[in-house]
Amino acid sequence: MRILLVEDDDVLRSLLTQRLRTEHYAVDAAIDGHQGWEYASTYDYDLLILDVVLPRIDGVTLCETLRNQEYTMPILLLTAQDTRDAKRIGWEAGADDYVVKPFDEDELVARIRALLRRSSANPLPTLTWGPLWLDTNTCEASYNEAVLSLTAKEYTLLEMMLRDSQHVFSNEDIIEGLWASEDFPTDATIRSHIRRLRRKLSAAGAPTDLIATSHGRGYYLKPIEGMDDRALDSGKPPILVSASIEQSSLPNGSVSKNATIKPRTSLLSSQYSQVLQQTWLNYRVRCFQKVSDLKGAIAQLTTNALNAQAQAEAYRIAHTLSGTLGTLGLTDAMHCTRQIEQVLHPDLYIESQQVQSLQTQIAQLETVLQTVSFDQNGSSELSSSVSSQVTTLHSTAKSTRLMLVDDDPIFLKTMLGQLQGYGFRVSILDDPQQFWVVLDHVVPEVLILDVQMPHLNGLELCKTLRLAPEWQKLPVMFLSILGDAETQHKAFAVGADDYLSKPISAQNLSDRIRQRLQRIEVIIS
Repeated sequence: MRILLVEDDDVLRSLLTQRLRTEHYAVDAAIDGHQGWEYASTYDYDLLILDVVLPRIDGVTLCETLRNQEYTMPILLLTAQDTRDAKRIGWEAGADDYVVKPFDEDELVARIRALLRRSSANPLPTLTWGPLWLDTNTCEASYNEAVLSLTAKEYTLLEMMLRDSQHVFSNEDIIEGLWASEDFPTDATIRSHIRRLRRKLSAAGAPTDLIATSHGRGYYLKPIEGMDDRALDSGKPPILVSASIEQSSLPNGSVSKNATIKPRTSLLSSQYSQVLQQTWLNYRVRCFQKVSDLKGAIAQLTTNALNAQAQAEAYRIAHTLSGTLGTLGLTDAMHCTRQIEQVLHPDLYIESQQVQSLQTQIAQLETVLQTVSFDQNGSSELSSSVSSQVTTLHSTAKSTRLMLVDDDPIFLKTMLGQLQGYGFRVSILDDPQQFWVVLDHVVPEVLILDVQMPHLNGLELCKTLRLAPEWQKLPVMFLSILGDAETQHKAFAVGADDYLSKPISAQNLSDRIRQRLQRIEVIIS
């Protein structure tokens, strides 16, 4: 999978590029909106991540321009602007998701996976080809329950072929999907990866021609004897004996069945904390330079020398610095910067009495930054994460079949009447044990699940649902009182399309449902 990241903040761009590459994505990074347009209009991407406040062309304008040019790849907006109007403008421009800085990196990765699944030929989180299994959430691959020890490129190559198992992949397809634009792999490189992947599959018991060659065209997955037409195994996912992809191959492509490896998520968390610490050390001087630039701009206010253009530039510096500090977990410093950013907004006139307040805030910011320290695990003493709640735009009423599953009958009856008023055909269920019977009867176009329910857990329901071919494309939204990042991450990991927190108005829920359906229609068309 290939991703374009457009972000002018050096710190965030570096951090996200590193993290996404550890998740086996090929990443191109652009530093402003104009460069982002050049990349997006030149290369094929599976996903775009755009900051909103960018030099030359802002993220919202770039998003809108791409949609007007009929580019349908998923677009995720990334910004420090946590307001209803800012989000509404983003949705109207054609964005598929909107994440507010500072964000939890695991949640961001889960949202990226969810967007990529929805836009792929096979949206399931677990991909199968007979006894071959690949779990995209944990990056585990196995054949007949024997774990495959794959390099990062071998894993992404196998995922690409499983995502679109009916496709013949040319060398050009593979290069465009697995390598960033600055890399220049040769055809010999592709053949080498294919050869090693075949060897490892064969060592685990797969047919030697599982990855077959169509001469003059490319490579494809050959059906295994005994597979049904859907290429799906009817059994449960295998119990894997390992938990990570190795960065280098085992000798002779052998498979280890006794490896003891720390859970992949724990490794990533520890590694990411260390990356944060090193990033702060690398960019600390640059952050203080931005603070100095802000001090200079505020000083000009005392003599009325800060013109509109200079104020806009000062606002952009504060906005970028706010996102940087939030990403590094420096919450106190981020709040100081955000207060400065709000006052410096280009649309606002700065009163004389606000100047002294700005000077106090900039001094406080310097003090906070000078006291930053990280513990031995690389975590900042000031770290915290902020979850984003998303609201959306209105749309013309359309009769859509909804199914709401929640153990609170009062909540269900309340939402039933209100959502019907917005033009939906609504079915409610307060007994999750009847889920499958009602689901087959209603055949909803959108399913809304609670997380915690008696007898059945909403997360488990969604996970099981995604293993059923007839329901794999059904939009699933979670609506829960649990608003923590960990629960949201679990929801996206099992195949959710969206996650909303209670309490929520029927209007906001209605807007979110319609926006999701509109984006699906664009992708399908």
